[in-house]
Amino acid sequence: MIPFKDNVPTRIKPVVTIGLILVNCAVFLFQQSLPGDLYVETVYLFGAIPVRILHLESWFSASIYNPAVSLVASMFMHGGWFHLAGNMLYLWIFGNNVEDSMGHFRFVVFYLLCGFAAASAQVISAPESTVPMIGASGAVSGVLGAYLILHPFARVHTLLILIIFIQIVELPAILVLSVWLMLQIINSLAAPAGAAGVAWYAHIGGFVVGLLLIRFFQNRKLGRRTYYA
Repeated sequence: MIPFKDNVPTRIKPVVTIGLILVNCAVFLFQQSLPGDLYVETVYLFGAIPVRILHLESWFSASIYNPAVSLVASMFMHGGWFHLAGNMLYLWIFGNNVEDSMGHFRFVVFYLLCGFAAASAQVISAPESTVPMIGASGAVSGVLGAYLILHPFARVHTLLILIIFIQIVELPAILVLSVWLMLQIINSLAAPAGAAGVAWYAHIGGFVVGLLLIRFFQNRKLGRRTYYA
């Protein structure tokens, strides 16, 4: 299932969502411009590396690697075109409505907190890992969790692909996002801890934190936004 549009209108222009997409794309294009060795060095310098983040001396040492910087910078780096495109697609579909529910500034804080929580979940799952984690997936997962609470029955236009069967269908958000979460859980159980690949626990952690935080960040003065069939 590949979602590409929902039916929930917004009242404010999603300038933060658009800005995040532009920044992520700009950072990725910069990454792509780097020669091979420097590209790898950059990933290890700014990626969130669990074993370094958990060692307190890394936070206060004079080393060029700074865990605090990596936790932020890693959220704007990606490992490939599909990695970037997938994250930005989900951010565009669901981020505008979450931003609409809380306003611009709150959305920035919410997004970053979900990203930090997602990184923490991945670090806890593989504390001795030396594999750098990069990508907006964790923060975007928090956006998905928030959207599920805000608009569970919104209609999401989805490209459904079943072997040779391809069809565009409208599905309730609760189904689309529940299937997404189920896949993250299944893959997290199947993947070796600390191995290179997708940070499944970051996705789950970000999603759960988004579920929990939305009630605190939602601006009650804006009220709930009605979706349309």
